[in-house]
Amino acid sequence: MIIDYKYHIASLVAVFLALGIGILIGSTLLGNDALVEYQKQVTDRLESQLQSLREANEAIQARANTLELDASIHKQFEKRVLPALVAGRLAGKKFAVVELNNYGYPPELIEVLEKAGGEVTSVTAVKTPLNDSKLLAELVGELQWQGTADEKLVTKLATEIACGIVSGENRELFQYLQKRELVRTNGQFGIPVDGVIIVGGDYKETKRDLQFDLALIDYFKELNITVLGVEETDVAYSTMKDYQRKQISTVDNIDTAPGQLAVVLALSGQPGNYGIKPSARMLLPEIKMQETEKGVK
Repeated sequence: MIIDYKYHIASLVAVFLALGIGILIGSTLLGNDALVEYQKQVTDRLESQLQSLREANEAIQARANTLELDASIHKQFEKRVLPALVAGRLAGKKFAVVELNNYGYPPELIEVLEKAGGEVTSVTAVKTPLNDSKLLAELVGELQWQGTADEKLVTKLATEIACGIVSGENRELFQYLQKRELVRTNGQFGIPVDGVIIVGGDYKETKRDLQFDLALIDYFKELNITVLGVEETDVAYSTMKDYQRKQISTVDNIDTAPGQLAVVLALSGQPGNYGIKPSARMLLPEIKMQETEKGVK
């Protein structure tokens, strides 16, 4: 990061001009050598300060260049090492991804799961929150949910969507929500999965209603399906602490190599709350060497 000293330099230039005018006026009208000498001393001090600012700016520029080089080296290292660390840890396992942050997720999330031998069978993006009273009233009429208490409608909606993800049922509901642009889907539904990854977090400062998220988690847990809550580092509001109240594993930095490694390790049998935010217990679990037929890998 380079500090912008344009404002400081402009201020110093203005002071020099003012001093120059002052020296001219003082020497012409007053003829006071002491005043002129004092003004020259002030000018010298200001020149010294300006030189210090230049030197500080050059030092900061050099430091920024060094940090940029370090970051580039770290990224290259992570790119080379990460595949070796995750290889085979999720072999044969299938996962469903449910996106609830209205923003998306880094493609590296899917890539690292595949590098670990896993398969993402479906991705469901749900526009949240789905607690609008008008929308819920329309759903009651359209899907014949009469008799469901108002306060349970969001839970019912979450449960029906979760059921559709794991069983392939409730196609009418999915079609209706897709038509309303409230849900987007990709992949195959109804395939048994070993885990569900819920992409949470919020890019708005205010906390949204998480009733839908928590109902999803409850449904998958009742089926003994592993649930992992994840989010990116720079979300404005973290949902990890709320998810943790449901006793599930979380990773709060999936846009980084350590976060992607934590995702694989958590899904491969090392549950925990990983990341860099206050809700995390540690950055990563212990990285255990894998055993193969030929010995230790």
